[in-house]
Amino acid sequence: MTVRSSTNQDNIDKNERSTYFGLPALDVSLAFPQATPASVFPPSTSDYYNYDDLLSPEEKAVRMKVRECMEKEVAPIMAEYWEKAEFPFEVIPKLGALRVAGGTIKGYGCPGLSLTGSAIATAEMARVDASCSTFILVHSSLAMLTIALCGSEAQKEKYLPSLSQLKTVACWALTEPDYGSDASSLRTTATKVKGGWILDGQKRWIGNSTFADVLVIFARNTTTNQINGYLVKKNDPGLKATKIENKIGLRMVQNGDILLNKVFVSDEDRLPGVNSFQDTSKVLAVSRVMVAWQPIGISMGVYDMCHRYLKERKQFGAPLAAFQINQEKLIRMLANVQAMVLMGWRLCKLYENGKMTTGQASLGKSWITLKARETVALGRELLGGNGILADFLVAKAFCDLEPIYTYEGTYEINSLVAGREVTGFASFKPSASSQRSRL
Repeated sequence: MTVRSSTNQDNIDKNERSTYFGLPALDVSLAFPQATPASVFPPSTSDYYNYDDLLSPEEKAVRMKVRECMEKEVAPIMAEYWEKAEFPFEVIPKLGALRVAGGTIKGYGCPGLSLTGSAIATAEMARVDASCSTFILVHSSLAMLTIALCGSEAQKEKYLPSLSQLKTVACWALTEPDYGSDASSLRTTATKVKGGWILDGQKRWIGNSTFADVLVIFARNTTTNQINGYLVKKNDPGLKATKIENKIGLRMVQNGDILLNKVFVSDEDRLPGVNSFQDTSKVLAVSRVMVAWQPIGISMGVYDMCHRYLKERKQFGAPLAAFQINQEKLIRMLANVQAMVLMGWRLCKLYENGKMTTGQASLGKSWITLKARETVALGRELLGGNGILADFLVAKAFCDLEPIYTYEGTYEINSLVAGREVTGFASFKPSASSQRSRL
């Protein structure tokens, strides 16, 4: 019998450990050969009720070209960039070539899509990657649409053609550190001076802001006390945008804090159609429909991933798809997707016919994000341990959905907007009795 000294044993243990530690992780396709990662995106299998039949040929064509681009160009790199919390700038020209930026805007080089077509494009982007869909939504359905609806003719001609091709990028800055849901109370000020305006204040959570060429800024006119809109350029003196770090969702989106320190904006860059907070509502009504289609797209992608995964991955001698409890969860996900698509489609039709109300848009956004949360959580369960890896999409989608559940109005605020419309009573502020109790 050989007796080893403790010193020799330590040296042997170190040598043995060196063969196991300090090595790079296996490629996911080698580590889990039964399951294809999302870098090879799964086929679309979520249209169980053939809703594609409701689309026009033009809308179907938009769907297919966006789907092809996202699966080919974005799917292979999205996990890497999501992990690094960096935006893949190399895909911007490819997204620009899709000709969907500008959505429903007609003229000025914009595509003039139906609202349904624009919504389908949003969903197809979100199906593969929610961050890319948010990038386009901020740029197109908020910033570009504000210029189109509230800008002068000269402003439209100056800004929209380049923005529609994604040769330049825009952001939309309403939210402030102290005012999110209560956005109408914003404190950023605009003071009239000779030839223009001086902007002072802060904005927070502004997507695209760290690299946007044009920033749509909302500020309170110090003379009228009303909310006005302004177009600020990225290199204007006194403007500073810094990235918000440590996000758990939409990590590729570059949300920023904006500091406006005596930023001069010329008269020609004040948006003439924004003269009160209510003027933002015509933009927000459209953007809330688009935001509602993001969780639809995310849920479609998660269902597609789970559908393929359950058929590929084997346990206990059979594919996971063969087990009853897995089938029940998968079908619950599928049913949610069908219901979400139908509500989203109906919202588009109401808008296109001039019948959509603010409450309907808000209810759509709140309910769809709620059901998407349930859908993605079920997907997370179905993938087991792989459900926490971004490589298999579901973990990434699970996290990306959380900011979407909150932005463009939280679930609660959008529910109260719809509640105000159906009851006639606004309930956004504490009751008088609650206020007195705090005094």
